[in-house]
Amino acid sequence: MSFLTRPCRRFVTRRVCSTLPKRAIETDAFGIPLRPTWSVNDLLSSYPTPSLAPHTFNRLHELSALIPPEENTPEFEKLKAGLEDLIRLVEAVKLVNTEDVTAFGSDDPVSQVAENNELQELSYSGRFLLQHAARTRDGFYLVDADKPQ
Repeated sequence: MSFLTRPCRRFVTRRVCSTLPKRAIETDAFGIPLRPTWSVNDLLSSYPTPSLAPHTFNRLHELSALIPPEENTPEFEKLKAGLEDLIRLVEAVKLVNTEDVTAFGSDDPVSQVAENNELQELSYSGRFLLQHAARTRDGFYLVDADKPQ
């Protein structure tokens, strides 16, 4: 019996099944892999690494009211690499095709709001969610907070 046609045992505590002889995936009795079969880091490593200019790095800190670390220091390089990884993740997510994705059920509040031109502007700003709030005033959520006395 060849490797590709060999049956897997269903009721063993550990089994090795794979259609690819190079990389067998060890699973439990229910077919759940014992170790991760892929990682986000592996996936992202296939995308190009963006380059964040020092001016942009400093501007992001300025907009966040933070003091940027000195250029060419280990802290600067570590933070810059972290931001570049986040940019790569965002760019990878933007490449996902969601054209054929539909929401579960027909009671999707976003699509209901979008049907009415007057309320369509509300769906873009997120204010249609106010209808679910217990207390609102003038289009804002009303939250009770402890006031100093």
